[in-house]
Amino acid sequence: MSNNPTKNPIWKELEAIGNTYHSKTIQGLFDANNTRFETHSLRSIGFFLDYSKQRITNDILAKLSQLLTEHGFETKRDAMFKGDIINNTEQRAVLHTALRRPSNDVVEVAGENIMPAVHGALNKMEAFSDSVRDGSHKGVTGKVIKNIVSIGIGGSDLGPRLVSEALIKCAKPQDKILNTYFVSNIDGDDIESAFAQCDASETLFVVISKSFKTQETLTNALTARQWLKDNLPEGADIAPHFVAVSSNITTVEAFGIHSDNIFPMWDWVNGRFSLWSAVGLSLCLQHGFDKFRALLDGAYEMDQHFLTTNLKENLPVLTALIGVWNRNFLNFSTLAILPYAQSLLYFPAFLQQLEMESNGKDVDYDGTPITDYKTGPVMFGEVGTNGQHSFYQLLHQGSDITPCDFIGVLNPDTSLPNHHELLLSHMLAQGQAMMQGRQNPDKPYQYFHGNRPNTTLLMDTMDAHSLGKLIALYEHKTFVQGVMWHVNSFDQYGVELGKELSQKLENKDLSDADSSTQGLFAIITK
Repeated sequence: MSNNPTKNPIWKELEAIGNTYHSKTIQGLFDANNTRFETHSLRSIGFFLDYSKQRITNDILAKLSQLLTEHGFETKRDAMFKGDIINNTEQRAVLHTALRRPSNDVVEVAGENIMPAVHGALNKMEAFSDSVRDGSHKGVTGKVIKNIVSIGIGGSDLGPRLVSEALIKCAKPQDKILNTYFVSNIDGDDIESAFAQCDASETLFVVISKSFKTQETLTNALTARQWLKDNLPEGADIAPHFVAVSSNITTVEAFGIHSDNIFPMWDWVNGRFSLWSAVGLSLCLQHGFDKFRALLDGAYEMDQHFLTTNLKENLPVLTALIGVWNRNFLNFSTLAILPYAQSLLYFPAFLQQLEMESNGKDVDYDGTPITDYKTGPVMFGEVGTNGQHSFYQLLHQGSDITPCDFIGVLNPDTSLPNHHELLLSHMLAQGQAMMQGRQNPDKPYQYFHGNRPNTTLLMDTMDAHSLGKLIALYEHKTFVQGVMWHVNSFDQYGVELGKELSQKLENKDLSDADSSTQGLFAIITK
C-alpha cells in the first residue's frame, strides 16, 4: 500500500463523508442522538474529554482509527519508545519518553542502555539544585544565589517558561521559589530587563544550547558574562555564576564554564521535546527537584496510557484524529488553543512550536513533495477570558471556521472560588455559543451561524504531575498526526534558511540578496 494516505480506500470514504458534513450541524447530531454527550466524551487518568461539539461521530472516528492502523501506527509508536531511528533525515532515535522512564527500564541506542545516563543526569540535577537552594553553592562573593536567569531559545526556552509560570500560579505559600527570568530574544531589551532585576553577586545563569553555537543564545551568554565581570569585584572568578546544558563540552569549557557545571544533552532528544532533560534544570532550581520529578512522573503516566490504551479510548489518539478530520476532511486550516487557566499562559506558544515545527511540512517521510493533502494547521491562542476581548469575534463570526480546544481545571487550589466559577462559566458559554449560534436576531449583524466545532478538555487538578500529563498528551497527539500525514515530525529544516541568510548579512555579503533586501540593509546600516 502507498504511504500517501490519500491512496487508501478509507481516505476516499472519509472524503465522501466529509463532503456531506459541510452541510450538517452539530446541533443536528445532538438531535439525532439524545445520549451524544455520554457517547462522545471520555474520562481517563485525571482528564475529561468532551468532543461531542465536534462535527464527528464515533463511526467516523472508527474509520480514522482504521486508517491510522493501516499506516503502521502501532509499529511506529513502539519503534519510537524502543529507540529505533525514526528521525530518518537526521538518522536519530527519538527518545524524549526515555527521560521520564524508571531507572530499571532498558532502552538501547546503538547497543547501549541509555537509562543509566538519563538517571545519572537527573541525580546531578537534583544534587546541584539542592546545593543552590540550600545555600551551599554560593556566588563568588560568598552570597547565596537568589536569582536564576535561563538563557535559551525555542525548545530550550518555551517548555521551561511554560512550566515555570504554571508552577508559580499553583504554588503553596510555604513553597520556596527562587526568582527566575527567561531570556530568549536577541533583542537587547530582553536580557537588560533581567539584569535590571538582579544583583550580580546573587545571580546564576543557566545557558542552554545543544551545540553551544546558537547565535541568539551565545550572544546573550556573552553579554551575561560581561555583565558579571562589570558588576563583580575586579578579577573575580565568575565560574560559580554559570552552568550550561549542552553536548559541546569543549566549547562550553572554552567559554569559561567548569566541566562539573555542564549538564548533558543527547542527539536523540529533539529541542521542542527536551523539557524533560537537563533543559528543565532552571525548574529544579526555581521550584525544587521534587516538582520536576512530579512533572516527569505525570508525563510517564500519559506515556503508559498512550502505549496501552485501545485507540477509541486513547486521549492522544482521539485528539489527533479529530484534528485530522477537521484539517483534511472539513478543510479547516487553523486551530485555537484556549486554556481557561492563567497558569497555562504560555501553553498556546508552547504548542505553536510543538505542532507547527513538527508537522508544518510539505515533504513527506520518504522525501516526496506533498501535493494532494494538507498537513499541520496554523495554531494560535490566549488564556480565557482575555481572548474573549481580543480575537473571539473572528471565532464566532469570521468567514473562516476555526475549531477550538478549550482547556479548564476542575479543582484548582484557589482562595477565590467565585472567580473560578465565573471563569468556567465563561468557558462553557463560549463552547455553547460556538455550537448553537443565534439564528433569529433582531438585526443581521447580531446573527451567529454557530456550528463551530470545539472540544473541551477538563483537568482534575493543576499541579506538576497533571501538567506533565497534559504536555505529554499533546506531544503524542503531534506524533500521531505525523504518522497519519506521513511526515517526519522530528526534524525542522524549515528554520535553517533564514539563519543561513542572516549570517551572510551580518558579514555584509549581499550576493544572494534581492533588491528589496539590499535596500532595507542599506537603511538599517546607514
